[in-house]
Amino acid sequence: MRIPYGWVVVGAGMLISCVAMGSCLSLAVFLQPVSQDTGWSRTGVSSAGTIVFLAMGASAFGWGWLNDRWGTRPVVLSGVVLLGIGLVAASRATTLTEFQFLFGLLIGIAGGSVYAPLMTIASAWFDRQRNLAVSLVSAGMGMSPLVVAPFVRWLISTYDWRVAMLTAGIVAVVLLVPAAMLIRKPPPAIPAAGMPDRPVRLAATAPPMTAAQAFLTYAFAAVALTHFACCAAHSGPIFHMVTYAMGCGIDAMTAVTVYSVAGLSGLVGRLLLGLASDRVGAKPVLVVGLAVQAMAAGTYYFISHLGEFYALAIVFAIAYGGVMPLYATLVREYFGIKIMGTVFGAVSAAASFGMALGPVVGGWVFDTFNGYGWLYIGSFGIGLGAVAIALTFKPVPLAMRPA
Repeated sequence: MRIPYGWVVVGAGMLISCVAMGSCLSLAVFLQPVSQDTGWSRTGVSSAGTIVFLAMGASAFGWGWLNDRWGTRPVVLSGVVLLGIGLVAASRATTLTEFQFLFGLLIGIAGGSVYAPLMTIASAWFDRQRNLAVSLVSAGMGMSPLVVAPFVRWLISTYDWRVAMLTAGIVAVVLLVPAAMLIRKPPPAIPAAGMPDRPVRLAATAPPMTAAQAFLTYAFAAVALTHFACCAAHSGPIFHMVTYAMGCGIDAMTAVTVYSVAGLSGLVGRLLLGLASDRVGAKPVLVVGLAVQAMAAGTYYFISHLGEFYALAIVFAIAYGGVMPLYATLVREYFGIKIMGTVFGAVSAAASFGMALGPVVGGWVFDTFNGYGWLYIGSFGIGLGAVAIALTFKPVPLAMRPA
């Protein structure tokens, strides 16, 4: 039996999101080696991570707008080429400012071309099992700590951080350009979940509002603010997870395995919460996931042993990984598919600005207080704020639901 092409698009999206976002997040593994080799402060090196997310956020809206007009393939192709250029160029940086510009700006802009366009195209290919499809694409990001982080750590241990970053850039282009070529638009009408024996359901062709009108709605503001607070709450603990574990006396490679366990757990969380949201709806699953995330972020304040790191990484990652695809589902439910790229690009921009806080704030907290305690207290508080905003979500009006 022929495999419905929508699943090919999902598979390509998983690979692209894994390698591309893994490269963006790889600075967590590069942080200590770069700082030790160059003498640059952790705050300075971490700032490159903040620039990544600021650039990702600033560019996400533009990439989303281009996605609605050009399609996903040219957008993602442009992004993966820029990603390779950024990694290769950053590996040759000789000053902190140069490194911050090359790694932060170029890789950040490249990262903005991936998340919203891939989630949009996955949503467009499916009617039934839509949450599962977008969860699988998002799961690619969860796989990156299992694949990219250990690969980068091995390269650093075997050679040095510059060779590791150069190699990562070359590998990214070699893998992702062919994967991006597999992406194509869905036909005007597709069978539900790609099954030929199911009734055909036409995609929405006339959304109830334009993107400009959508930006003025309470629904957009609530989803964007929740995504911002959600990412602001978990970005610091994720980015500094490896460094914090090493500071507690855990060796470098073992500390990376904690990060990898979090990646595997995030993958599980995306699938479990995606399936749950297909059954009970996105809002209740999102609220519960955000509450667990907040509690887990605060718990980092109290742990220091390897077993505790593993246990908390599992709970924390299931929560933060599981809620990520739900924002795409909410945007699709509120605004339909035709303007989803633009609207979800703007929501993703808010999320990236939240992610931008974690690296630099965590670095500043460590340099100022010689520890990460206040980072975890702040993450707990912001996480509770995300829960509070999510509780205000209103039901999707019938007139706004896509056909």
